[in-house]
Amino acid sequence: MNFNTRLLLSTLLVSTLAFSGFCTAQTGDSANQTAGTESQAKASELNIDKPLYKPFIERYILDELKQLRQDQQAMRAELTDKVTNARLDVSDRAIRYTADTTNNVFYIITTVATLLVLLGWKSLKDIKDNLVSVTEQRLERMTQEYEKRLNAIELALKERSDQIVAAQQNISDNALIHSLWMRAGLEKSEHEKIKIYDQILDVNPNDVEALTYKADTLLDLDEDSWALSLANQAIENDSDYALAYWQKGCAQAKLGFENEAVADIKKAIELSQSLQSELPIESYFENLKEHPEFSKLVESSVVAEEQA
Repeated sequence: MNFNTRLLLSTLLVSTLAFSGFCTAQTGDSANQTAGTESQAKASELNIDKPLYKPFIERYILDELKQLRQDQQAMRAELTDKVTNARLDVSDRAIRYTADTTNNVFYIITTVATLLVLLGWKSLKDIKDNLVSVTEQRLERMTQEYEKRLNAIELALKERSDQIVAAQQNISDNALIHSLWMRAGLEKSEHEKIKIYDQILDVNPNDVEALTYKADTLLDLDEDSWALSLANQAIENDSDYALAYWQKGCAQAKLGFENEAVADIKKAIELSQSLQSELPIESYFENLKEHPEFSKLVESSVVAEEQA
């Protein structure tokens, strides 16, 4: 039986006892009013019964109160024991958690130290030295890479500047050559023309037109061998330049090399059909009029003009 049940029973007993006393008092008063003798007899009986019942009730109440006090003390002791055990459990958990955390920290420190020893980093100084070394190596590689890139950019810029300078020089040379060609067209003196052609060849030694026109001028000055040499040089520079073969044929015709002259004339006409019309009027081919191959070339040119 728990404490609350016992307290409820004791309350009921006290209430019952009080109600019984009240009822007894009411009964005694009514008996006194009804009959004296009977009242005295009942009163004597009641006076006899009261000493018999009252001690038992009081004893029961006292026992119950004592039991309630004992139960209350037992409950307090039990509650105190539970609170103490709970506090001990919490303290034990906190101590165990602290111990586990401390052990884990020591395990981590030991593992890190072991890894550092295995990796060769025995101290913070070693770590610093290795970090500096790795950083320097990285910076050196980056420096070399950027140096290569800068060298490549420098070379590209140099090549580009050389190209620009060459283009400017080419433009300047072309302008100078153009002006010299205009002067040569206006010049009447053969010797002055040769000087102008020499100036053009100073600017561009491989100018095929300058070599060819110089050879033509030398033919007018009866410098046939020199003209033949210049024509050969022009052909070496450009084997498809028809006028060079034409001037070579003229030089060989004047020098008496008729077969070679006819072969060069054929080559010139093959490269440029417009030269075919010049065959009958070219003065340097007077020595070739009796040559059969040359005659055929002249006849074919006449036929071509009539058909045109």
